Amino acid sequence: MRHTRQATFEELYNKSFDFLDEMMALGVTTCEAKSGYGLDMENEIKMLKVVKSLDENHPMDMVSTFMGAHAIPDEYKDKADDYIEMLCREVIPEVKKQGLAEFADVFCEDSVFDVPQSRKYMECAKAHGLGLKIHADEIEEIGGSELAGEMGAISAEHLIAIGENGLASMAKAGTTAMLLPATSFYLGKTFAPARKMIELGIPVAIASDFNPGSCPSLNLQFAINLGYLRYKMTPEEILTAVTINPACAIGRGDKVGTLEVGKQADIVIWDAPNMEMLCYRFGSNLAMQVIKEGILV
Repeated sequence: MRHTRQATFEELYNKSFDFLDEMMALGVTTCEAKSGYGLDMENEIKMLKVVKSLDENHPMDMVSTFMGAHAIPDEYKDKADDYIEMLCREVIPEVKKQGLAEFADVFCEDSVFDVPQSRKYMECAKAHGLGLKIHADEIEEIGGSELAGEMGAISAEHLIAIGENGLASMAKAGTTAMLLPATSFYLGKTFAPARKMIELGIPVAIASDFNPGSCPSLNLQFAINLGYLRYKMTPEEILTAVTINPACAIGRGDKVGTLEVGKQADIVIWDAPNMEMLCYRFGSNLAMQVIKEGILV
């Protein structure tokens, strides 16, 4: 957070531009980016403006999510209620006014934001026309996944510690389980119960979760390997989890995620004979050619 506050717009933009180059070389053509390392009006807005500029200038399609409720900044220590109130009163309306985000996300977790605080934040975001996402049940099961279903969130992230009530709530609401296996790997945690989710009909997506605190990797191919090895998903399930399901979870299911007439020509040519090989091989970049909107990049 301190480094993000100290960084200029140009520094964040240039660093992120290079990250997007690397992601695209690995076969990613659409990326959701969240704020959440500024934790005040000025720096959250700065981060979201960086994402907007990247979307305008980089071949990668960017989807912006406001995550001001990612942590409690030092100036609001022991005053989480006041911080949520400030976000709802000041920052969310400004984000919406400037058109800087499509979604809002909150970290509902023990020692961060509890269920009532998360609900207030999500209700405010919804009232301002933002789609809802939630980081839930990463460490402790405190009701975040149940709240995801209750509020009709489009996706819930992590879900390592999800229980039966949370699974039922998400299944009923059709909330996508956005699973982040590289985070479990890096932190030495258990892995989310992907097989149970699939059995219950919950849409499962897999993402990289590239962030400085818990997953310093942007390699979606590695996340694919972990989905196969640790989630015990089939290659066909993994293909769905990294294409159409996440596309729908960021409001892009009608544009990308499958190869269909009328959709955008985002195509990856893999140096592999089948999906099984993509799940099996790890440590090598198997993306041979990346085509973005019909143009070889």
